[in-house]
Amino acid sequence: MKRSIFVKIFTGYITVALLLSGLILASSFPAVREFYVDSTARDLKNLGIAFGASASPLVAGGNVSELDALAKRIGKEINTRITVIAPDGRVLADSEADPRTMENHRTRTEVLQALEGGAGKFVRLSDTLKEEMLYVALPLRHGERTIGVVRFSLFLKEINQTMNQFRIKILAVTFIILCLSLFVAMLFSRSLSRPIRELSAASKKVAAQDFNVRVFLRNQDELKDLADNFNAMIAQIRSLFAELTRQKGELAGIISSLQEGLLVLDRNDVVLLSNESFRRIVPASATEGRFYWEIFREPRFDELVGKVRGARQNHMEEIEFSGRIFLCSATFLESEGGIATVFHDITQIKNLEMIKTDFVLNVSHELRTPLTAIKGFAETLQEVSKDEDIRHYVSIIRRNTDRLINIINDLLTISRLEAKEVEPQFAPVSLKDLVEDVVKIFDSRLREKNLYLRQAVDDDLPVIEADPFRLEQMFINLVDNAVKYSESGGIDITLKRSGRAVAITVKDTGIGISKEHLARIFERFYVVDKSRSRKMGGTGLGLSIVKHVVMLHKGTIEVNSSVGTGTTFTIILPEKPGRPL
Repeated sequence: MKRSIFVKIFTGYITVALLLSGLILASSFPAVREFYVDSTARDLKNLGIAFGASASPLVAGGNVSELDALAKRIGKEINTRITVIAPDGRVLADSEADPRTMENHRTRTEVLQALEGGAGKFVRLSDTLKEEMLYVALPLRHGERTIGVVRFSLFLKEINQTMNQFRIKILAVTFIILCLSLFVAMLFSRSLSRPIRELSAASKKVAAQDFNVRVFLRNQDELKDLADNFNAMIAQIRSLFAELTRQKGELAGIISSLQEGLLVLDRNDVVLLSNESFRRIVPASATEGRFYWEIFREPRFDELVGKVRGARQNHMEEIEFSGRIFLCSATFLESEGGIATVFHDITQIKNLEMIKTDFVLNVSHELRTPLTAIKGFAETLQEVSKDEDIRHYVSIIRRNTDRLINIINDLLTISRLEAKEVEPQFAPVSLKDLVEDVVKIFDSRLREKNLYLRQAVDDDLPVIEADPFRLEQMFINLVDNAVKYSESGGIDITLKRSGRAVAITVKDTGIGISKEHLARIFERFYVVDKSRSRKMGGTGLGLSIVKHVVMLHKGTIEVNSSVGTGTTFTIILPEKPGRPL
């Protein structure tokens, strides 16, 4: 059961007051009684000393009758029982009984204490009178010899009566003090609990999003500081909440207006957020709070989520939903361990790519036949013609026809690579042997331009799984570009192991490429120096083919270059295309 702070404080104070009162009563009554007993014992001791002065000669002289009469007379006068005891414990005289009928007192505690030479004191029930009595015993001396013991006895009922009266007064005073304490505790508890109740009520209103509440206290203490800090905090929270509400509204508006589908998952693959565009992609009335596989099932999306969680990196994947193709971009959220995915509809783009690819393939096939015929007739015309002007024009026709045929062949190669019409024929490939075969193709051109070509191959270079024909195309295009754009110096080809991959470096000392062109050199038909490329018969498709071959083998390619110092291509190929780098 819940108890208020007032009840707790009030109960605590009352408990402390009761405990203190109980302790005071429990300790004061015995102490006061002991004080009264000690005070009475001292009085009896003084009486005993005075009585002993008269009794000692009678005991020493053996006048027992006179001694008994003296005891009875003095005892009656002072209202105190007097007993005279011989050293052997016999009762010689008693003020209230016949000494001859009394038992031996040798073993009484107070008597033993007196016989040992000191004053004896003891409280017990009287064997004769059956009442609680105080006994004080003193030795009777005759010279240096103890001739007996005089004992004074006093009933404690008077002390008990006095203590009862004292106890009643103490209880009355204690009750009054408790009542006053109760009243003061109630006032104090109320003054302490009231501001706490106000703060508690205000905090409940804040929890209910009421940020207009304020707490004003008249106390000039820590609770007043707490209330002031509470008011300042609420003002700041109201400002922050208003700003957060505004930002949340803006974010909700932005998310709902996105044409791309948005899906946010938590670390357990439960949907945290989705927008209307996503719900149109995967028809669902409600997505939040459900596992994503309850909304849709797509193995490639499962693989994408697994990749992102495993590598804790961003990934992209093309995924098909309901006959449409989406580019799904997944981002790992470090703070929450979740994943944010954006679905871009690229159906039209993929259709255009397919149309473009089909167009290129069809046009290329259609152009190859007439170009081959033009080239054949041009060769025949050049052979049979004797006119130098005609032969010169025919050679121009042949050169441009060859350039067109090369462009068509490269376009066909790129189109087939992009369309994945030709499956790669993976086989064990020794890159060292492959490079040596490629270099032989350029021997005559290297000698013509007086260029060197050096190879550096690691001794532990592994044999990789690759398509040898495509790799040969890649090396031919790289070396052809290096020879084409180098007028002095030469080419360095480096092959070395890099973990579970092979690093290939092709470095030349050619004219180089400026920074603004580096980002576009792998685009189709993009050439840095158009006049030079046209003069040398370049198609602008070589590096595009190189990039597609590298992608076919799940590798990476980078280029570094500066004008006047040359260009370096770095390619990383895995030992096996299916194994990550």
